[in-house]
Amino acid sequence: MAGGGEPMLLDLVQEISSFSCGSNGSKEAPLFKKDSTDLVRRVALLTHLLEEMPDWGSDLVLALQAAQRLLSVASSYSSNTISDGASKRIAFQFQCVTSKLEKALGNIPYEHFDISEEVQEQVQLVRTQLRRAAKRYGCSSAKMISHAISQPLERQFDRAQSSKMIAHSVSNNHEVTAKLEMVPGSNVRKRRGAVQMVSITESAMTLFTSSDTSLSKDIDAAKQENSSTDIEEEKEQVVVIPDDFLCPISLELMRDPVIVATGQTYERSYIQRWIDGENATCPKTQQKLENLTLTPNYVLRNLITQWCTEHNIEQPNGLVNGKMKKSDGSLHDVSGDVQAIQTLVRKLSSRSMEERRAAVVEIRSLSKRSTDNRILLAQAGVIPVLVSLSTTDDTLIQENAVTSILNLSIFENNKGLIMLAGAIPSIVQVLRAGSMEAKENAAATLFSLSLADENKIIIGASGAIPALVELLQNGSIRGKKDAATALFNLCIYQGNKGRAVRAGIITALLKMLTDSRNCMVDEALTILSVLASNQEAKIAIVKASTIPVLIDLLRTGLPCNQENAAAILLALCKKETDNLACISRLGAVIPLTELARSGTERAKRKATSLLEHLRKLQRP
Repeated sequence: MAGGGEPMLLDLVQEISSFSCGSNGSKEAPLFKKDSTDLVRRVALLTHLLEEMPDWGSDLVLALQAAQRLLSVASSYSSNTISDGASKRIAFQFQCVTSKLEKALGNIPYEHFDISEEVQEQVQLVRTQLRRAAKRYGCSSAKMISHAISQPLERQFDRAQSSKMIAHSVSNNHEVTAKLEMVPGSNVRKRRGAVQMVSITESAMTLFTSSDTSLSKDIDAAKQENSSTDIEEEKEQVVVIPDDFLCPISLELMRDPVIVATGQTYERSYIQRWIDGENATCPKTQQKLENLTLTPNYVLRNLITQWCTEHNIEQPNGLVNGKMKKSDGSLHDVSGDVQAIQTLVRKLSSRSMEERRAAVVEIRSLSKRSTDNRILLAQAGVIPVLVSLSTTDDTLIQENAVTSILNLSIFENNKGLIMLAGAIPSIVQVLRAGSMEAKENAAATLFSLSLADENKIIIGASGAIPALVELLQNGSIRGKKDAATALFNLCIYQGNKGRAVRAGIITALLKMLTDSRNCMVDEALTILSVLASNQEAKIAIVKASTIPVLIDLLRTGLPCNQENAAAILLALCKKETDNLACISRLGAVIPLTELARSGTERAKRKATSLLEHLRKLQRP
């Protein structure tokens, strides 16, 4: 963040650091006092970091603003003044905010700043604390919400395994291998206080508002408390996001607002995560959801888009008045390219089939070549047109349209545009009924889109997983590898593991393990290592008679296969004495002993731990 935004980060940290967590106006201590105190303490540790790098942090600003808002709301409740539903919602928000802060700190390019080693160590300490806190929130409310909000890959398996799987995906990407771009932020400040959904226009009222008496008092109190600060913000001419545009769960500006059965509006990924956590109530009103349908709130989305335009909120594509912003901040003229690409995009709607075919082939080629082209094509409005063409009956147009979407998705900011264009249902349809090439690239597109954590949730709820499992079972070799990579990434999100199991993924993976060609053993084991921590998956893995196959791999597999097999067996046997007894009967002790002596470092750890469990089982 530059210029007028520089003081904002330090101001936010100082305001949060001075937040009083000890009183809420009642005789009882606030219900979330410990959570609030911990959050304030961790934020206060960032002061020295911001003194050394004052010109960065749009993501961090948004995370800190969400933390500030949450502290205001949480401090107003005691055990006598909060319902179970409101308690669940605020606990959910603490997990969201904690994860946002950890992720924002992880996205800072520290190498671009002259940060002292002491400060870097302090930031790493804060990140570790935030990561553990997010994990604790997830574990303590396992029946309420998912365990996987922006969770790092090492929570599921060793980072080396993740790097290997993603490296395979990059090398297997049929069109591009460009690195992901950093998402530029915008100079925006959110209003402090609790969140309330209120009407902005008469026409929108019935779509996304309802009364919330329990929050009204909190809002009034918070607004009075912060009125003087808000006046100061007005003087600074800092843009304030209307409360109506903020998701009640994430406390962030909504990009894809959806309406639930009670009439309340939420950001799609956050309400889907809530539902995936086996919650059947509206987080805001606590009413039972009569159905789990999420209806796009187009009126509110358009109002938010209009507001962003009116307030000059920086567009994420880096295009300014026909000039492209380079990574060093300089601009270069692309006005000629803009006109040519706009003409080409218009040809996609031509009455001539041949002209449409030629245009989509050229767009595929352009989207493959450079990041600039991906930005310009998206700016020209090509994404919604490609989405509609991806389900056409013309095989050539379909294949090129899907592959163009894949290429465009490599630029990070285009991922959101593709999701907002409603591409997922069309991609799933291609997965089910398209040509094999189209299926392969549809699977690769889902992997690319799922690199954004919130998209894992949306894609998982869309019906994509059964279609990917079908491709894993019956596709070409390349199609199977694309499906495996997409499924691996989707299953990092806890809520998708059960979906994959119910879609029959365990049977498909076992077949891959026992295939005499041994061409996809690595992929099968890597996905199993992700699934094995899930109870539903664990039961399915054992029921499919996978344990004997894993023990055989301990004896005969490659070193990487041996360590994965040991890791999966260890996960299957934790707190499961029947499974421990089973591997003992099947003769796992000898290969495990050999692995603990001469395997890879990871294999030694897993094998040693498993042998210790077996020794405890045998003790009288």
